[in-house]
Amino acid sequence: MDKFDIHGIGMTSQRTRERLIERLYEEGLSNARVLEAIRRTPRHLFIDEALSHRAYEDTALPIGHNQTISQPYIVARMTEWLLKGGPLDKVLEIGTGCGYQTAILAQVAERVFSVERIQALQDRAKERLAELNLRNIVFRYGDGWEGWNALAPYNGILVTAAAREVPQALLDQLADGGRMLIPVGEGEQQELRLIIRDGDQFQHHVLEAVRFVPLLPGALA
Repeated sequence: MDKFDIHGIGMTSQRTRERLIERLYEEGLSNARVLEAIRRTPRHLFIDEALSHRAYEDTALPIGHNQTISQPYIVARMTEWLLKGGPLDKVLEIGTGCGYQTAILAQVAERVFSVERIQALQDRAKERLAELNLRNIVFRYGDGWEGWNALAPYNGILVTAAAREVPQALLDQLADGGRMLIPVGEGEQQELRLIIRDGDQFQHHVLEAVRFVPLLPGALA
C-alpha cells in the first residue's frame, strides 16, 4: 500500500494528512491501526477535484447524489468501535458511497462486503479502490435495509446512513458476539449506536449525537 502516497501533492501532501491525524488523536482516537489507515489513505481521491483542497479537513463533504463523504473523525470512531470486539474477519458495510470508509475498513478487516443502492456511486468507488489495490472487498448493488443475507453472518456491521429504526435484517445477519455501528434517528435527532449480539439478545449502547444522510429503501440505477 505504499503506492497510496504517490498522490500526495500540494494541499493533499503527507504533512496535511499528519495534521489530520494529530487532530483525531487530540479528539480521543487512539487505535494505531485505524489512525495508520487514515494516514495512508488519500482522501482527496474520493471527492470532487474542486473540493480536494478540503480533503484533509475534519468535515463531511458532498459527493453528489445528495450523499456525503463522512467526517474523518466519524470514520475513525466507528471503525475503532468495531475493532474493540477483536479481530474482524467479515465486515458488512451498508452504504459504499464514495468508498472512503470502505478503504479504511479494508485495511483493518480480512474481508469487507459493501452494499450500495446508488449504482453510479458504487461504480466510481470500485474504480478508486482498485486503483489503491484493495482487493479484499466484494460489492453488491442493492437495498441496504436488506443487508446481504446470502453471506451472513458478519462479525462486524457498519452502517453509513441513518435509519429510522434498526433494520431487523441487519440484526439477524450479525454473528453472535458481533458488533454493529449504526446511526439511528431522523434529521438532527440522530444518535450513533453500538449494538452487540449475545445469542438472541442485543445490547444497545448510545455513543454520541451524529448527523448522517438517511438510509433509504430500494436501489437506484
